[in-house]
Amino acid sequence: MLTNIMYVTVYVTDQDRALEFYTEGLGLEKRLDFPGPDGRFLTVGVPDSPVQIILWSHAAAAGQPGDAAGRNAAPGPLILESEDLRKDFEIMRERGVVFEQSEPEDYPFGVRIEAVDPDGNRVSLRQQRKP
Repeated sequence: MLTNIMYVTVYVTDQDRALEFYTEGLGLEKRLDFPGPDGRFLTVGVPDSPVQIILWSHAAAAGQPGDAAGRNAAPGPLILESEDLRKDFEIMRERGVVFEQSEPEDYPFGVRIEAVDPDGNRVSLRQQRKP
């Protein structure tokens, strides 16, 4: 039986630049960073969460993240949850994080906004509505 989500992969063209965005911009923590047989294995994660995000080096290509086609059709490949998204949005904006909207939006299930990493990957930020 499966017990946990271990890793989620986000493809990036510059791992150092991505590391800076995800740690200094979004406030995640660096977890693993070592050379491997297939390239640098670099992960970040939300403090106290077992799930790690692999920042995997990948050359940019048509149809990859950053391609404007279908941008609003689905949430980003990574969805992060906040207890106070409006507050976190202000902190991230001060850190230089780029967002697709000017402010977080209310929706039936809570609050949301989409950030964009340096490679054009959309990062969905959500706050669930309290019952």
